[in-house]
Amino acid sequence: MQPMTEPAAPPPPLLDVRDLRKHYPVRGGLFATQQATVKAVDGVSLRVRPGETLGLVGESGCGKSTLGRTIPRLEDPTAGEVYFAGRNLAEARGRELFALRRQIQIIFQDPYASLNPRMTVGEIVREPLAVHRRGRRADQQRRVAELLELVGLSADVSDRYPHEFSGGQRQRVGIARALTLEPKLIIADEPVSALDVSVQSQVLNLLVELQERLGLTYLFISHDLSVVEYLSDTIAVMYLGKIMEIGPARAVFEAPAHPYTRALIEAIPEPDPRRRVRHAPVRGETPSPINPPSGCVFHTRCPYAVEACRGVVPPLEAVDPARRGQADADDLHRAACIRKDEI
Repeated sequence: MQPMTEPAAPPPPLLDVRDLRKHYPVRGGLFATQQATVKAVDGVSLRVRPGETLGLVGESGCGKSTLGRTIPRLEDPTAGEVYFAGRNLAEARGRELFALRRQIQIIFQDPYASLNPRMTVGEIVREPLAVHRRGRRADQQRRVAELLELVGLSADVSDRYPHEFSGGQRQRVGIARALTLEPKLIIADEPVSALDVSVQSQVLNLLVELQERLGLTYLFISHDLSVVEYLSDTIAVMYLGKIMEIGPARAVFEAPAHPYTRALIEAIPEPDPRRRVRHAPVRGETPSPINPPSGCVFHTRCPYAVEACRGVVPPLEAVDPARRGQADADDLHRAACIRKDEI
């Protein structure tokens, strides 16, 4: 009998965000004194392993894009830690930060506003190579041609300007620019929300193909759950600056453990009336991040809220211990709802 071999341990996370916070002061009055604080990101923790896609979903204004900008230090965090490949981005300075940023790139939401209209496509894609002094000009131009071909554009378009392209083509240019420095992590901030539906599918398929070919890791930000379900291995649901639920994509969709997650899933249009299921609706408007509710921040809109929800901040905890065989505790289906057994 051959000895039993233990399953290989999962690789360490490429991105490890710990209790990250980003607060903005609200100033006013004659002396511009601080009068309030906008808690855009308020204690977010998540992990992304190499080669995985973590989908971050939530309503507009919940802090998704702010989180996406704070992770690579486009905005400095108020508190918390961001570990990338074992190094703390939140504390990096100077050359160390410059080197780390080379490995993290962003695909922005608006493919026109994110491209300099005064630069040709070739100059836009080549610019990161020039800034980081990677190769001679001839080598850089060859790299630009390779990248344009990689994202489905011809190298002949390098002399054209962004306004000469369609929205889908401009987003392909943005993807090519993000790949220029051979990053390990791509933060895609609503990369298809400004595109037509037919073009969205082409760009999504391109992202999947690039991930398989180049071994990329994605943090994919979107408000469209159907898009996130297609791409993601893990889904994190965000509301008012906090993570409400996080877990494997299939588990989140098949058995949502938080009322907010269920509400988002039920909002996906279902063309077949026989398959439509009506539950208690989510009521009211999203509270202001300047004065978020106490306890569970969703309790003011939750149809299942009880008195305890108003005073207790529910921690993220495993909701199904039977899933412990899937990896380690950090990959379990998790939810922040003290009434999860009654929902």
